[in-house]
Amino acid sequence: MSTVIQLDKFYTALVSEYDKALNHSGINGERVAERLTKLSQIGLTEQGGSRRIAFTPEERQAKELVKEWMKEAGLDVREDGAGNVFGLFEGKQQKPVVLSGSHVDSVPNGGHFDGPLGVLAALEVAQAWRDSDYQPDYSYEVVIFSDEEGARFNGGLTGSRAMTGDIDIAKQKHLKDFDGKSFEEVIVSDGLTMEGFQHAERDLSDVAAFVEVHIEQGKRLEKEDLPVGIVTGIAGPTWLNIAFVGEAGHAGNTPMNDRKDALVAASEFVANVPNFPSQVSDSAVATVGKLEVFPNGVNVIPGEVRLTVDIRDIHEHTKDQVVTSIIQTAEEIAADHQIEVQVKTTMNVQPVAVKEEMQEKAALSVQEALGIQPFHLPSGAGHDAMALGRYVPMAMLFTRSKDGISHNPKEWSSLNDCVKTIHVLKNYLEKLCQE
Repeated sequence: MSTVIQLDKFYTALVSEYDKALNHSGINGERVAERLTKLSQIGLTEQGGSRRIAFTPEERQAKELVKEWMKEAGLDVREDGAGNVFGLFEGKQQKPVVLSGSHVDSVPNGGHFDGPLGVLAALEVAQAWRDSDYQPDYSYEVVIFSDEEGARFNGGLTGSRAMTGDIDIAKQKHLKDFDGKSFEEVIVSDGLTMEGFQHAERDLSDVAAFVEVHIEQGKRLEKEDLPVGIVTGIAGPTWLNIAFVGEAGHAGNTPMNDRKDALVAASEFVANVPNFPSQVSDSAVATVGKLEVFPNGVNVIPGEVRLTVDIRDIHEHTKDQVVTSIIQTAEEIAADHQIEVQVKTTMNVQPVAVKEEMQEKAALSVQEALGIQPFHLPSGAGHDAMALGRYVPMAMLFTRSKDGISHNPKEWSSLNDCVKTIHVLKNYLEKLCQE
């Protein structure tokens, strides 16, 4: 789909090339398409995208709609103090429980698959089990996490962090959204309370595993011509704020051999940044995405350049190696140009690896459900699985994204790929829910 899909054509576009042979084992692709379409109607933007910011009436409406579908599937529905929604499918024993799901909030003008696909995939498995009178050994919960995207408070994973106890309530109270509203004011408007939010932490000793389905948001699966992939780990970002400080001067009267041009040094540094990740890891990346030049005048030699480097990897030790190399290079370049350099780490999130045994079971499910060779790939973006993966066995399945587009109205995954992923998820969850 090269253009933004108008909503009245969204369902038709999903089912037009759908292979109905994928409707088996209780899974129904048309039902998935219908539910994706109905969610897409909530918070629809003029550009055909999604605007369901956290703790707004739009996110609430989406949650309430999924709650109705959960009840249709026979799930026991509850909501915790952070607004996380859980739909329980009782197993032969109450504990432990296996969780699967994602989120329904979006960025300001996002797509229709990021988040909702993971929720509907998890729900479709429960619906399939109910329709086929299957009862797993372990109980199973479909989950919707609040505020995964972080678009409102520049944070993210808010609901999943609250559930795992990894949230600083005092810090949350001081947050302001884009309208200047406090965090407490915002959640109260959504029917929540700070006290309830604070008590959303859950006893994770009863959680056997968490599995999240998500669109890839990249092109690896598309290049491999595969519908689904197995995530090896979720990268943790390190952000470095770097300032090259030289000396501003007149562009006409300062000889070339008597300059301390901060931009020339910064340019040399930026050109070197892409070389470092591949030297230590095939999953590491580094990006300079923000750069400011001062005083930024046409006829003034740049006296200072401030930039930010985003470094990510799914392995802590190799990420640290990239960070060290980048800092050393910045210092060496500054010294060569006889200027100063200042480096400050503003973010450092620990990556989360997917355990080998979780990957192995997922690989077996890919083979059994689809008869194809499993493909493994890292996740460069954060997900709710990252918050849970620090405490419980975690896995992620990626669905192929057309052109790798995400956080954009053009975001698209074919219904065939979505349903194939759900078949893998169903097989995988049945393995995880076995005693």
